[in-house]
Amino acid sequence: MPIERYISINSTRLWTISEGQGTPFLLCNGGPGCDDYLKPVSELIEDRCQVIRFEPRGCGRSTYDGQYDLETTIHDMEAIRKAYGIERWIVGGHSAGPDVALAYALQYPDRIIGIIGIAGGRIVNDRDWSAVYRKNRDTIGESYGGKEFIADPEVNRIGNASWKAFIKRLTLLQELAHLNVPATFISASQDIRPNWPTQQLANLLPQGRYVEIAGAAHCIWLTHAEALKAELQQALDEFEGK
Repeated sequence: MPIERYISINSTRLWTISEGQGTPFLLCNGGPGCDDYLKPVSELIEDRCQVIRFEPRGCGRSTYDGQYDLETTIHDMEAIRKAYGIERWIVGGHSAGPDVALAYALQYPDRIIGIIGIAGGRIVNDRDWSAVYRKNRDTIGESYGGKEFIADPEVNRIGNASWKAFIKRLTLLQELAHLNVPATFISASQDIRPNWPTQQLANLLPQGRYVEIAGAAHCIWLTHAEALKAELQQALDEFEGK
């Protein structure tokens, strides 16, 4: 049965939910600035994972306090781990979620079993990438299955600004090249976001792996749930074999 919990960090309350049993797996939302929408992904792996989802500060049912920077989010993820009594877990997510998971893994590598990115994962701030994304967004558009996000608009602004500062770290590429944990990135061939940064990241990580689901768009589970499940299950198999 789903277990909803609010995690208290000083005066902040974070909404979380745990479903399934097995290897702990924290799923991070996209955005920045998305409330919970990854239940369909959770359902694909609850037969072998304890999947924990959460709404970051300023999103959904969590506290709106203006502290929406990346470092705070990383500390909140660690607080969630401690609150659930988990020693090591898989971290991952969708869209911008893998970016947050990656930053967490760099800070807490000993807590990581593996990283799974779904339609996301990049460490660049490239004008060409942004131009292609905006053109595709305006001409093709994309579907989130009717989901309307509830969040403070400042989450996106502050979150993106702190991520751009993070990827300018002079030692970042060196740190990633030495982050020796298994990582799988599952991309969509029809995503309106160019996939080359995710391929680049997968090749930079010592145990990185990149796969692409043909015909799928950004929210892969809406149209290719079985293919996504197969790739998630394969990643879990590989993590367990390490």
